[in-house]
Amino acid sequence: MIRRSALCAALLLALAACQRGADDTPADAAPTGTAQATPGVDRAAAPSREQPTLRVDTLDGGVFDLADHRGRWVVVNFWATWCAPCLKEMPELSALDAMREHIQVVGLAYEEIEPDAMRAFLDERPVVYPIAILDPFAPPADFETPKGLPMTYLIAPDGRVAKQFLGPVTAEGIEAMIAEAGGPPVQA
Repeated sequence: MIRRSALCAALLLALAACQRGADDTPADAAPTGTAQATPGVDRAAAPSREQPTLRVDTLDGGVFDLADHRGRWVVVNFWATWCAPCLKEMPELSALDAMREHIQVVGLAYEEIEPDAMRAFLDERPVVYPIAILDPFAPPADFETPKGLPMTYLIAPDGRVAKQFLGPVTAEGIEAMIAEAGGPPVQA
């Protein structure tokens, strides 16, 4: 009973943040390097490790291991099927992953959903990046429990967390952050 109440409270908080991000943060807002000019960035919630680990089973039967992607920028995106801003950013994240060899995206579905239901959902909204379903009661240990969705982490090629975003992100914004941090410049 307590576990169910905790899940309901967490989902209500996530839903509130999901809606707040849709109203307060335009979907095309590009994140910037300063806290004041970065709508939707939650600097208080930081990953529990400077160089987090992440190893999850993906829907396609594979395994996504963050350590295997050292040398590339990795976008770790916590999302849910019921989150409108999450759904809006999926096509951009998919295009970013497909078009930029130096960037890898992974989607972490933060909800209770059966794999077959998720596969059916992704048949309607396909993406090219791997998707894993997380247990909302046991999120990855090296990442904070999302306080809202979408929650996105930008992991630098050395494995450290470069940025964290609460609310929707854009491909252009992510590329601008990478360029700011010394990565390849934004490509047209």
